[in-house]
Order: sequence, then C-alpha cells, then structure tokens
Amino acid sequence: MELHRDLYARLLEWKQNCQGSRALLLEGARRVGKTTLARKFAAEQYDSCVFIDFNLAPKRVLANFENLNNLEIFFQNLSLEYNVRLHRRKSLFVFDEIQRFPKAREALKYLVADGRYDYLETGSLISIHENVKDITIPSEERKLRMNPLTFREFALAQGEELLLEHLRECFLERRAVQRSLHDKAMRIFREYLLVGGMPQSVTAYLQEDRDFESSDIQKRDILSLYRDDIKKAAHRYSSKVSALFEHLPGYLSMHEKKVVLSKIAAGGTFAAFDDPLFWLADAMICNLCVRCTDPNLGPALHADPSSVKCYLADTGLLVSLALGENASASQQLYRSIMNGRLSLNEGMLFENCVAQMLTAAGRKLFFYTRYNALKHRNDLEIDFLLTDETKLPRCLTPLEVKSSKNYTTRSLDAFSQLFAGRVGQRCIVHPKGLVAEEDLLRIPPYMLEFFLMSSAERRPL
Repeated sequence: MELHRDLYARLLEWKQNCQGSRALLLEGARRVGKTTLARKFAAEQYDSCVFIDFNLAPKRVLANFENLNNLEIFFQNLSLEYNVRLHRRKSLFVFDEIQRFPKAREALKYLVADGRYDYLETGSLISIHENVKDITIPSEERKLRMNPLTFREFALAQGEELLLEHLRECFLERRAVQRSLHDKAMRIFREYLLVGGMPQSVTAYLQEDRDFESSDIQKRDILSLYRDDIKKAAHRYSSKVSALFEHLPGYLSMHEKKVVLSKIAAGGTFAAFDDPLFWLADAMICNLCVRCTDPNLGPALHADPSSVKCYLADTGLLVSLALGENASASQQLYRSIMNGRLSLNEGMLFENCVAQMLTAAGRKLFFYTRYNALKHRNDLEIDFLLTDETKLPRCLTPLEVKSSKNYTTRSLDAFSQLFAGRVGQRCIVHPKGLVAEEDLLRIPPYMLEFFLMSSAERRPL
C-alpha cells in the first residue's frame, strides 16, 4: 500500500532549486518511512539510481570511499557493483542508513563539488554526537526532517480527500462543520490517535479492514526496535534513557505532564538526565517541550531546560507503550477505547498528538507555568506557546488542549491579562466544532493543521 507523503514536494523543491549544489539528508526515527520515500523519489524523478544500504553494503563498497582522489574510478566501481548506468545530472545516489558509515557522509564534500550527480541521504540517530565525532560534517548538506504521517496524510490514506477539502474550506471561512461531518472527522481523528502515523502501523490497520490489533503488533515491533537502539547506541547512559522512555506514559498521565526525575532515581537531577533526555530528542523518538519563563518573540531566549515535558513522537506508539507489556492489545480492547467505554486518559493522547502536529509543522515546543508561592503550586499553565514575528507586538499565540467538551478558560484568560501587550490570537483545541470569537479561536483537532499552515516555520531548501 502506497501512502501519500507531503514531504515528497520538499524533495522536488530540493532537486529543482539546488541543481546538485547540495546533498539532502532525510532524517527521521526508525520506521518512519525514509527509505520508502527515497526509493519512490528516485524511481520517479531520475533516469537511474545507485541505492547503497549501509546496513548491507559489502566491504568492497566501503573501501571504495577511500579512493576519492580518483572519482572516475570511484563512480565506475559503484556503477559496476550495482549494475546501474550513470547519466550526468540525471542519476541519483541514495546513501541509506548513512549513520552506519559516517565516512560516506564526509565524502559528500567532494562528491557534491564534482557536480555530476545528486545525493540523497537517509538516516536515524544522525545528530547523535557519537555518530559524527570522527568526521567533518559537510557544509554541502541540507537537512530535512521526516515525521510520522500527519492527520491529513492519515485521512488521505483512507481516501478522504473531499472531506479534507471541505474541512479546510470551513476553517478558512471560520464556520463550523455540519454535525454529521464533524462526527466523521472526529472518528477519523480518534483512529489516528490509536493507530498513529508510523507507516507500517497505518498500512496494517487499513489493509486488514481497520484491525487495531494488526496495527498494535506493528507498533510493538517498532517499540522493540527503539529499546534495542537505546541499549546499543546510548552507551554510558542507556539505563537512564531506558528509564525515561518507559516512564513516558506515567509522566504524560499526570496533570502537569512534566518529567519528574525523582520518579526514576532518588534525588534525580536534571544535570544527571539532560544527556539522556536530549538523546531521545536527537533520535527523534521524543519531542521535548521546554518551559519559557518570559513569553515573547524568541521564546528560546527565555527557556528553562530544567523544566521539560517529553512527548512521544508518535501518539499511536504512546498508546501501545501505555497498554503495557502484553504481546499485543486485542481488537476488542481498542474498540472499547475508541467508543469511550474504556478510559485511556484521552487528555494525554490529545496533548501528545498536538505536540506531534506542532513538530510536524516545524514548530519548536514551549510551554508556560507560573508558580504561586502562597498556594505552593502552579496557578497558571499554558500547554503550548506559538510565536509569529509578522504580528508584532502581539506575537504570542497561547494554545490550550482540551479533551473534554466541558472546560474553562481560566488559565488562558489569566495569561492574556498578564501578557496583554504581547498576546494576539488565542487558540483552544477541543473536541467540539469550530467557534471563532473576537480574539479566541476554538477549533477541533482535525483543523489544527490548517491553523498551522499559514505560519509554519519552514526554511527554504
């Protein structure tokens, strides 16, 4: 089953705009679909492709990268090895799983300068320090992050293109969707929460007639791969990374959803766990959300990295991780969750999914809390902070996530008063229909991607 990926258009931009002057590194977590996308792009956009999987490449291929002084021989060897005829400016080299052989990444400096062919790399854990410490990272390389399927891509996989067009039209016109269509869109969104956006999970779910158990089996295989990666790659702090990873459902089920290190180790401090936390983020297994102490344009300038929320990069994987160590969760169990007959902390899933959507839109994640010394607790909490430099001075958009139909706007109102000169649009993601008020937009989660499209932070290739 072929899945539509919006990132394909970005690959086309790279090919057209760079014209061989830059290699492209497609980064992403394991099993997110990098290799599949690279193969499709190569087959459709080039006359020929040399595809080197560095998990399987023989020693003679690896040794060829020692021979960069004579690129004629270098290219001839690879052409013969893979039985591919090369065509100047019409052939692509794909270096798959390049983190397995960093020397090939270093070689791009010379290969790109040669200018004959294009180069597309795919890799997991690319930015981990241990993988690049012995090489010079080429300046001739651009990076593109690949995330799990978005909600839109998930709905397209179900053939719902017309529904998506209608939802977008309603959003642009700031009007609610008809009740029956709202219910349909929310049903698809709840499927997305449970199945997630990992391609193998989505494919298994749809090919097996919407079978949640088939999806769950695939997700558990991926979680097992992540656990193995942590053991092999995290080196001296693998036990801490493992502890953080396994505790994620527990953190996210709490009210504040922050990482509480004392639950892992007595007297645990951020200094002892900062590397493990950022390892999970670098591996693109998790999305970190950092507290901003003074919300304004450039929230990173006022970030407090010792106060962090850690979301799993894919909400479907979070569901399987939360359901425990069983070999798989049954179709009946998933159906019960889907139909609301069995609680699985929907607030946790909604917020994790919003973090996933924000990350896919190119947003860095920040949140805000205010501690009240008299009450000995936080009395103001904002789930996510968005900024837009084109809307100065009111550049802040506080975003709250509500999984229940009944809620208050107490924190949002207090935040707006506290930072009155900086707050522009306010946003609440909730399971009800769209309601557009003067400065407050209440939107269902299936419209969030449309809200983010107009101001997604996207660096041109």
